[in-house]
Amino acid sequence: MNGNDGCMTRKSWELPFLAEPAEVAGLRRVMRLHLRLWGLSDVAEAAELCVSELVANVIRHVGEGTPSTLEVGMNGTHLRVALRDPDTRALPTLVHAGSDDESGRGMALLDAVSDRWGVILGASSKLVWCDLATSLVTPGGHIDGPRIAKGEACLTLYAGAGGEPAGVAVLEEAAIDLITDLLHWLSVHGRDMDEALDRAQVRFEAAADGAR
Repeated sequence: MNGNDGCMTRKSWELPFLAEPAEVAGLRRVMRLHLRLWGLSDVAEAAELCVSELVANVIRHVGEGTPSTLEVGMNGTHLRVALRDPDTRALPTLVHAGSDDESGRGMALLDAVSDRWGVILGASSKLVWCDLATSLVTPGGHIDGPRIAKGEACLTLYAGAGGEPAGVAVLEEAAIDLITDLLHWLSVHGRDMDEALDRAQVRFEAAADGAR
């Protein structure tokens, strides 16, 4: 996922499915997992909401069981979530729906959580898309947090880079060397290495879940 220059590769992906209510939970889960790998867990909740509303829109206005495709990628520093279906006539429109209205709320929610949205018409399909703002400064960058910044500073010193920026490949090797040396330290002091690794994994997963 990371290039040697320190950039993260976020390759666009597609997932064909049938627009049915039972599919929504799985689509949301796939979205959440991908965004976690992309370092974009901060927009996962909004992205999952967009998926739900886009699928619901197809079910409501095109028909349950319609062959559709979820398409996800980056549009600059924005995350683009899009849904393709074969009906070029049923176009989504933004209406001012009240809290008690049964229709019209889906696109209003989509409009509220996204920076922008639109429709791209093709010869035999339409693509409804929405762009979500991220904290990225560059499309291939990553979102810094206190732990990431501290870890990178530590690894830069450990790699002998003298405080100068180092590539991800260099820092990865430094991380492996550091982990190895820490395991030696734990062993010499009679500590349980497996227990320490398990505790570190639990803390990592807890922090990752908290960021979602």
